[in-house]
Amino acid sequence: MDSRKLALLCREMADNKKAENIVVLDVCKLSSLTDYFVIASGTSEPHLRAIVDEIIDRIRDEHGVRARAVDGALKTAWVVLDYFDVIVHVMRADLRERYDLESLWGDAPRVKSRKQPKKKV
Repeated sequence: MDSRKLALLCREMADNKKAENIVVLDVCKLSSLTDYFVIASGTSEPHLRAIVDEIIDRIRDEHGVRARAVDGALKTAWVVLDYFDVIVHVMRADLRERYDLESLWGDAPRVKSRKQPKKKV
């Protein structure tokens, strides 16, 4: 599967479980390790679990793609899913603010969502 498509699917799966502030960074020109980072926040341990499980299960079941590795723990409030060309960070908002991955990778362009925001009438 194309890495961009996988990153967008991971974003969609996180959104299905109401992850907050989901960002996809295109790091392919900045990193030799991966092409995309997907960063999403959860509000609690059960919320983080729901997001992680949704991504792992649906990507595996519907697309036949398995994470090469899963690192971190729900108790530490930061879980990393390694899909080789896509690395997904699911973390509690306070940790996300502390480690500020978006600023560390500030030169990476953000991938826009295909969904258009709803217009207010």
